[in-house]
Amino acid sequence: MLQDAAPITVPDGASAMTIHVVWEPGDPGTPPHRHSGPAFGYVIEGAVRFELEGEPERIIEAGGTFWEPGGDAIHYQDGNALDDARTEFVVTMLCAPGKPMLELVDEEELKQRAHLRAPRPTA
Repeated sequence: MLQDAAPITVPDGASAMTIHVVWEPGDPGTPPHRHSGPAFGYVIEGAVRFELEGEPERIIEAGGTFWEPGGDAIHYQDGNALDDARTEFVVTMLCAPGKPMLELVDEEELKQRAHLRAPRPTA
């Protein structure tokens, strides 16, 4: 077993999309965003810098998995954790009907929800 995620909530009438993502070295990935349903991923090559609202930032290396619950939770980071190699992963996302698969979060909302973000690593 690669991943066991529970509990999950799947929106009624959800659709699913699986995508293959390739980040070049040092690519910061997608800006803070959310998905309307859960997302499940597998890192094929490299390492993903991954951070969900309320959880500390972590690095997921090749062969590792990740998931996010979707809904209201903000996904802060999903970029390449490596400066000298590319990173590839596949992710299957479940989407509520009539909602975009990915919704960017604006700066105002990030400020309002800053208290929900886990402490940042210190340099």
